[in-house]
Amino acid sequence: MSYFSGSSDNPRQALYLKAREIMQISRHISDYLIPDLAVLNENGNEDKHVYFTGDIIRHSNSLIPNIIKAENEFFQDSRAQYINAIGKLTDRLSRNCERLEFTNSNGREFVWLLKKEIQKFKKLQRVWKLTL
Repeated sequence: MSYFSGSSDNPRQALYLKAREIMQISRHISDYLIPDLAVLNENGNEDKHVYFTGDIIRHSNSLIPNIIKAENEFFQDSRAQYINAIGKLTDRLSRNCERLEFTNSNGREFVWLLKKEIQKFKKLQRVWKLTL
């Protein structure tokens, strides 16, 4: 199945493009936050939020492969597993964004942008599930 083959694939194309956008935004946010969060605290410990930046990249990078696997899967049970995996990834992305909002960095102001895009992705995901 191709994402750009016609008007009947519009939900698929929209979901794929939104996943790419989330991936790009999460990379930019991580690149912006890491220098602020990599500095040690006064007591010599690292900031616990620095790991959430890697998590948002890892989870956002997993969205597209799971979308492709769900669309190419022949059996409904296997397709449902990939669909559930996408739902779990978006939930984890949302939770990590909430955690990053409490960081000591100026970049945390951009996290709301990623949260907004994740909400749009969830809406697209509902429509996309109906097309499978």
